[in-house]
Amino acid sequence: MSDEKEFIPNIVYGLCAWCGTGGSETAAAHHLKYPENIKPFRVMCTGALDPVYILRALIEGADGFIVSGCHPGDCHYDSGNYRARRRIAALKSILNTLGLDSDRVWLRWVGHGEGQRLVDTAFEFNEHIKKLGPNPLKSRRDS
Repeated sequence: MSDEKEFIPNIVYGLCAWCGTGGSETAAAHHLKYPENIKPFRVMCTGALDPVYILRALIEGADGFIVSGCHPGDCHYDSGNYRARRRIAALKSILNTLGLDSDRVWLRWVGHGEGQRLVDTAFEFNEHIKKLGPNPLKSRRDS
């Protein structure tokens, strides 16, 4: 019998106030659940989510960060999701430069009525982060 505990990732899930949280509400209405270790939070628009907050979450111990919002062309603020896509791409480049796997950050479009897509994405990301293992910044910070 192994003394090792199963790695349970610390994941933050940023949801836009319109489609992301709408997908979450649809999931709840259909009694769909995502892993309990995923911590959702709401932003008005994915385009308003400053990458510094994502980086800070990773530096402070999050093992992964996922962002979901309106599909391209459906943003309630016209082009916020396009801005989010550019910002996440730039952040991923920075993460790779810092030696932190950029696959610890995902951007996925989830529409208001796509509760199953939100839940599937959460489970997929959770398994993906489990395969990557703990955030290497944790061990650097703790030493």
